[in-house]
Amino acid sequence: MLKGKTALVTGSTSGIGLGIAKALAQQGANIVLNGFGDAQGPKHEIEALGVEVDYHGADMSCPADIEAMMAFAAQRFGRVDILVNNAGIQHVARVEHFPPERWDAVIAINLSSAFHATRLALPAMQAANAGKGWGRIINVASVHGLVASAEKAAYVAAKHGLVGLTKVTALENATTGVTCNAICPGWVLTPLVQKQVDAKAQALHLSNAEATKLLLGEKEPSLQFTTPEELGALAVFFCSPAADNVRGVAWNMDGGWAAQ
Repeated sequence: MLKGKTALVTGSTSGIGLGIAKALAQQGANIVLNGFGDAQGPKHEIEALGVEVDYHGADMSCPADIEAMMAFAAQRFGRVDILVNNAGIQHVARVEHFPPERWDAVIAINLSSAFHATRLALPAMQAANAGKGWGRIINVASVHGLVASAEKAAYVAAKHGLVGLTKVTALENATTGVTCNAICPGWVLTPLVQKQVDAKAQALHLSNAEATKLLLGEKEPSLQFTTPEELGALAVFFCSPAADNVRGVAWNMDGGWAAQ
């Protein structure tokens, strides 16, 4: 379905971003990966799906790096047809104890980076398809873009802001072929979340299964993790003709978290 398109997925060397990149590649999209850590393993995984893959290690807290990444993608593939803003970090503390430098870092990577990548991707998307426009911007927000949790002030503020940016971008392009939507996952079993499960198990002397159930039971009624593969399938839907008029939604995949 996406053969000939190019998708740039930020924060895609592991976890949710890699899952979305794989799903888009399975539909034929060429991929630009971004993120810290080992890029060769993920790159080889996606190349095995029969598409072209490249990598740019932009620091998503740095606007100049983001500009360099977008220019690199355009030079390598012509333009970015699908932009997935997924890069994110977390810090947990009460507001009065929240280090200002950590607030600034979370806002920069979780929110401002999406703005910078979006503003740079839009002109080529708007000019595509003989001027009618074609593009997909998918912002990976969070259920915390819809509801709050204590001790996550910066993350919740950034994700709420990302949902707002999604809506504005969608409205400004509503008469074109460019859409913008947000995915709002609940608990996803990424390496970062697995560390939280392991820490809870160790602190409370529980088995891994018991710690997992306890973690999910605090927020997620389904008592099951959303998977990167499920999130990837939703991203593919947003890129399909069936979603041509899906604009500005914040689509939660949270096991009922926000329904409570």
